[in-house]
Amino acid sequence: MRVEIWSDIACPWCYIGKSRFEEGLAAFAHRDEVEVVHRSFELDPGRVKGDVAPVVDMLAQKYGRTRDEARAMEEHVASVARGQGLEYRVEGRTHGSTFDIHRLLHLAKARGRQDELLNLAYRANFAEERSVYDSEVLVGLGVEAGLDEAEVRAVLADPDAYADDVRADEREAAELGATGVPFFVLDRRYGVSGGQPAEVFTQALEQAWQGRALQPVGGSAAAACDVDGSCDV
Repeated sequence: MRVEIWSDIACPWCYIGKSRFEEGLAAFAHRDEVEVVHRSFELDPGRVKGDVAPVVDMLAQKYGRTRDEARAMEEHVASVARGQGLEYRVEGRTHGSTFDIHRLLHLAKARGRQDELLNLAYRANFAEERSVYDSEVLVGLGVEAGLDEAEVRAVLADPDAYADDVRADEREAAELGATGVPFFVLDRRYGVSGGQPAEVFTQALEQAWQGRALQPVGGSAAAACDVDGSCDV
C-alpha cells in the first residue's frame, strides 16, 4: 500500500503530523508493506527567494497581531509539538520560500534519501539554529542525508532542476481537493487531512487496507496549514 503525504517544511502541523502518522503507522499490522512518498506543497508559493523574515514578525503582520500575540500563537504550537516529543524553538526561526527545499527533496527521492532529508530539514527549521532558507545550510543537510555534495550544489544552482516535479505535485494536490497540509492519501482510496491523532492514522490505514472508498477520516477537523499560508493555532 502506498501513502502519499503532501506537506511543506514551513508548516508546523506537517512537522507534528509526520510524527503522529509514523506513530499510527507503527501500530498498523501491515506497516512493513506500506510505502511512504512525500510530495511538495508550498504554503507561500509567491514568496521571492531571498525574502526571509523572522517567523514571529511574519505572523504578527499576517494576522494583524502584536508581536507578543504572535509569539503566544507560536508558543501554543510549540507546546503541542513538545507534547509529541518534538523540539520546537519559538524565537530565532525564519520564514521564506521553500521551493529550493522541495526541489532538493525530489533529488533525495530519486536517490532513496527523501525521508532522511525531510527529517533533517524539519529539525533544522523547528528545533535548531539553522535557517533552511540558506543555500549552504541546505547543502549541509543534503550531505548529512547521504546525498552527493556536488549534485546538491548543482541542483541548487539550476532553478529548473526538479522544478517540474514540484509543480506537478502541487497540481495533483489541487486536483485531489487539498486546500491545506498535511494532506495524506492512502492508496488513492482514502484521504486524511491535518495533523490527526496517531490512532486516526492507524484507523485510516486499516480501512484503506480493506479497500474502502476515498472519504475523509476523523470525527472533526484537525489542525493544518491552509493554501493561503494560514496555520491553525
